[in-house]
Amino acid sequence: MNMETKHLETPLSASEVEKLHAGDNVTLTGYIYTGRDAAHKKMVDLLQKGENLPFDPKGQIIYFVGPTPAKPGQVIGSAGPTTSGRMNKYSPHMIAAGLKGMIGKGEMGPEVAEALQRHKGVYFVATGGAAALIAKRITESEVVAYEELGPEAVRRLKVVEFPMIVAQDCHGGNIYVEGVEKYKR
Repeated sequence: MNMETKHLETPLSASEVEKLHAGDNVTLTGYIYTGRDAAHKKMVDLLQKGENLPFDPKGQIIYFVGPTPAKPGQVIGSAGPTTSGRMNKYSPHMIAAGLKGMIGKGEMGPEVAEALQRHKGVYFVATGGAAALIAKRITESEVVAYEELGPEAVRRLKVVEFPMIVAQDCHGGNIYVEGVEKYKR
């Protein structure tokens, strides 16, 4: 595992994704989008009807988060990752549509791992329990779709040096599998 931090900017290209490996420390600067279960269902329904998404997914990253309301003077409230496994049935469709990355917590399923390999995508994990600290890395927040979903609306966030770890890469690497194997020895 390489302990050097890699610095990425959005949007991501396939060649950038190919340089990432499970266990890499990464910071991200640029624009990302948010989405949880309800928003993903709406977006996948659009894709299945051949309609456009509320944002162009090509090269983009979705953060699985439902932030709390911002307090006065803040851009966003606490913004910690949500459990990613709930997006397993939706993420392969989003990746096939051009999404290059996702941020959440916990392992994603085999259908997502296969889509990451086929379409050159990456799954990052952010530190669960550090929602208030993560929010300090978000400098802009704007609802772009599904305002009726409240915290689960799709937002466009500007992030600066957002800290993450590559959990599942486009080469089949998976820290949840590799970590267990490492400590079995």
